[in-house]
Amino acid sequence: MGKVSVIVYLTIGVTLLFYLSRHNNNNNHQQHHNIRRHGHSHRRLKVKSNFTFSEHHHDPIPFDPVVAEIERNREDKEWERMYIEDHHKDIAGIARAAAAADAATRDHAPGHEQQPEWEDFMDAEDYLNDEDKFNVTSRVTLLFPKIDVDPTDGFVSEKELVQWHVRQSNKEVMHRSRREFDVHDKNKDDNRSFGYDLGWWKVEHFNASDIDEDGLLNITEFNDFLHPADANNPKLLQWLCNEEIRERDTDKDGTVSFNEFFHGLFDLVRNYEEEGHNSSHHSDDTDTSAAKELFNQLDKDGDGLLTSLELLPIIDKLHPPERYYAKQQADYILSQADTDKDGRLSLGEMIDNPYVFYSTVFSDDEDDYDYHAELR
Repeated sequence: MGKVSVIVYLTIGVTLLFYLSRHNNNNNHQQHHNIRRHGHSHRRLKVKSNFTFSEHHHDPIPFDPVVAEIERNREDKEWERMYIEDHHKDIAGIARAAAAADAATRDHAPGHEQQPEWEDFMDAEDYLNDEDKFNVTSRVTLLFPKIDVDPTDGFVSEKELVQWHVRQSNKEVMHRSRREFDVHDKNKDDNRSFGYDLGWWKVEHFNASDIDEDGLLNITEFNDFLHPADANNPKLLQWLCNEEIRERDTDKDGTVSFNEFFHGLFDLVRNYEEEGHNSSHHSDDTDTSAAKELFNQLDKDGDGLLTSLELLPIIDKLHPPERYYAKQQADYILSQADTDKDGRLSLGEMIDNPYVFYSTVFSDDEDDYDYHAELR
């Protein structure tokens, strides 16, 4: 298998050298092609600067780990600022002054993959848009073999794109969980006991997350606690179902009737299934018929009521996991970069469409923002 991989990437390397040689010889033609194809010759990358710290808000994870690190660094600073403002108002001003002084005097060392220490830049976007420091063509070329792994065949499939985005997302989610965990781990023993200072923690939720039942949450259990839809823990998925019953059960009988299902849960399921597609108008009769069909499929005992256990088959549609969003991003990339429409990406297609892999694009005018709604 190792020999096959070497042969594949030697072939890719020779092809890439030929492509780049041809690209350089036809630079003027290519520039004209880019203007005609994209409407401008230069696209400026933008780094996210507004952060919403909400469990109900989902931001896509950057395709490129370098961009992800820049945004993560910005987000950490904003989170820290907000935390100090909310919990330590008396020392917030002192902390801001100390941070500014520290940033001005610190001796920075080069980062991983020649990433800069972001404090050295007035604006990290200047780094991303300096082709000598950050070249998008070089970046996608570097990332290609890291994505093409299942199997290593010289192409990136939808499955591989989804897996790549899931890995990046899991890294981001764990980083945020660790940030919260460190705040609440009072004795720094890498465990969090039931929160005496966190009134929003519910016993059932905590116990479902406590896999080893030791009365403490380690970082993995705490991450599952914060992101139950992505947990590989049946008890947490069942807890989500229980929560749905409690929220939708208007007559407080411990179950969901068809009327309660129709006016709430069904809309969420339909929105999940139609996300990213041009949905047609639904008549009331069509809605009712489709809702009854799904309700009857879930109602295994046929008693006309849904228990929390019977909601389990649709819980991933009520609470979409990270893989759902990863597939959305993968499908968008394929729709834009798969020029021969074979359902996969070659290295050449990625090189031809490097900006597709970055979530925001600028025109020649730096103030003319062109946001991709699919990814923001």
